[in-house]
Amino acid sequence: MKLYLDTSDVASVKRLARIFPLAGVTTNPSIVAAGKKPVDVLLPELKEALGNEGVLFAQVMAPHADQMVEEARRLRAIVNDIVVKIPVTAEGLAAIKMLTKEGIPTLGTAVYGAFQGCLSALAGAQYVAPYVNRLDAQGGNGIQTVQELQLLLKTHAPASKVLAASFKTPRQALDCLLAGCEAITLPLDVAEQIISTPAVNAAVEKFEKDWFTAFNTTTI
Repeated sequence: MKLYLDTSDVASVKRLARIFPLAGVTTNPSIVAAGKKPVDVLLPELKEALGNEGVLFAQVMAPHADQMVEEARRLRAIVNDIVVKIPVTAEGLAAIKMLTKEGIPTLGTAVYGAFQGCLSALAGAQYVAPYVNRLDAQGGNGIQTVQELQLLLKTHAPASKVLAASFKTPRQALDCLLAGCEAITLPLDVAEQIISTPAVNAAVEKFEKDWFTAFNTTTI
């Protein structure tokens, strides 16, 4: 299993990279816009925050395939091993095919259906990102879509991987992993919840209190 953070917060990436076994960082236009930092500044900073290791993902903005390809090239000029996120629209599928021929790795994003995601993998996308929580919010079943997509990729596009996105709770992420998902990307708040459980903090505080009562110190 590979774990990514879905953020443009450089300081948080640097802090959490010390704690989590991070495989990299994913971004999208909304995340980048929220941070108000242009990609030519942001992406190198994120790479550095990861210790110049791991994989970065950044998304194109253009609506047409030729323009998407040009933007992908620009992103690769900023960070030469970046994975380019392409929305799985009709034009996006065409762009993925073109970028695959150029040897530029892609992720099919904004995936709301298993068949849609499989098409991006068949076009050459190395990663496919189903939106788990957004599917649930629209009355669908995010985890079921992940399971269906994984089965399709295993059967028809084994070189591609599911990288599940759009989580609101740690439980959603856990259910994805239990379904056999190979990679997930977490927003900062969900990542923080996983390691900041009040019951755990209370247990540690009790250990410290009992130890101090017995030995007048909080160290061994």
